[in-house]
Amino acid sequence: MPDLSETVHVEAPAAVVYALVSDLPRMGEWSPECTLVRWRGDATGPAAGAGFTGYNRSGWKRWRTTGTVVRADPGSAFVFAIRLGPMPAARWAYRIAPTDAGACTVTEEWTDLRPPGVRAALGRAFGTRRELNRAGIVETLANLKTAAEAA
Repeated sequence: MPDLSETVHVEAPAAVVYALVSDLPRMGEWSPECTLVRWRGDATGPAAGAGFTGYNRSGWKRWRTTGTVVRADPGSAFVFAIRLGPMPAARWAYRIAPTDAGACTVTEEWTDLRPPGVRAALGRAFGTRRELNRAGIVETLANLKTAAEAA
C-alpha cells in the first residue's frame, strides 16, 4: 500500500498521459524535484527492467538516484523503483484509468522503501519526505494535466 496517493482528472486519452509519464527524460518538465533523467545501459525507453539515473534538487540539496522500471503497461500503469546508492529508497507509480469521452484519471503513488532508522535520521536532518512529496505530487499532477491536455 502506498504511503501517499493523489488523483487528478485529465481531459486527454489514457494513451497520451501514459506516453508522458513513461517518457522519463521529460519528467523534469512537470516534477518540481526531478531535474533530469537519463536511461542507463541499453535502455532507450520504458520497459520493465529498464534502468535509469535521476538527478534531483530541493532547495540547496542535490542528489542522484538510480532506478529500474518495474511495470510498463501502456495506457494503464507505469511503475519504477529508485535507490540511493545501495539502499532502496522509493517506489513511484502512475495508474491511469480511462473515464468518459476520451478522458482519464491519473493517480500518482509514492511508497517509502527506506529502512526506518534511515528514514528517521534523514527526516530530522532535512524534513520528512512525506510532507515534501505530497506537495511535489500535487504539483507534478497539475503540470502533467496541463501538458496532456495541450497535447
